Amino acid sequence: MIPEISLGPVTLQTFGLAFAAAFVVSGWIVHMRLGEIGKPPDWAYEMVFAALIGGLIGARLYFIVDNYSDVKDDLLGNIFSGSGLTWYGGALGGAIGVILWAWWRKFLNLWLLDLAAPALAAGYAVGRIGCQLSGDGDYGKPHDGFLAMGYPDGTVPTPPGVTVWPTPIFETVIMLTVAVVLWKLRDRFRLGILFALYLILAGTERFLIEFLRTNVDVALGLTAAQLESLALIIVGIVWIIVVRRRYGTLARPADQMSAADVPAQKA
Repeated sequence: MIPEISLGPVTLQTFGLAFAAAFVVSGWIVHMRLGEIGKPPDWAYEMVFAALIGGLIGARLYFIVDNYSDVKDDLLGNIFSGSGLTWYGGALGGAIGVILWAWWRKFLNLWLLDLAAPALAAGYAVGRIGCQLSGDGDYGKPHDGFLAMGYPDGTVPTPPGVTVWPTPIFETVIMLTVAVVLWKLRDRFRLGILFALYLILAGTERFLIEFLRTNVDVALGLTAAQLESLALIIVGIVWIIVVRRRYGTLARPADQMSAADVPAQKA
């Protein structure tokens, strides 16, 4: 494990570096896609900044709410702590940040959702590299067979001699694959379908990975993350069914090949 990297007097947390890299990669993908659909590529910087601020706030608040009994005696300290961030809280907060930005830019539409789909998948994959390098406790249940790995030097170390499922590695590989697939399909479907596919694929990945992790079951023998993942999967499937029934096809029509005619607010 490499929780920290020292550069002279400066010490950098690998989780933080991966977190930043995730936004850079996501922004790069959004930048390319904006240019392809006839929108200013530089909007990517604004969008990523909005997602970053919203994501940090959302991840912190979700952690506080989800772990209230453990942090209630020092709420202020935990709000400004350097630890305690959750993915779903970050995703929700980031989404709200982007929605507010899109409303300001008058770009709150299905184009926005579809261009975000591969960027979200890639950003998540890169972020999980930070979890792997830092050993922050996102690894799986004890396991001593094939692919087993220990995190004795992690920020949340495994006990001496104990090995576990290296779930961050699995998530990075799977979600990078999802990102590539979504990018390849970016011009094939009617607007909104790409994002629906992202919901299904990302939800399925997290739902299955949870069986290898140590999170506590909250209902029906499932963890909170699994219930949230099921919600994403259901929304994605219903979305596709509704579009298919309404239009008779999922293929993209000729009038959805460019977003250049979508009104935009000038800076």
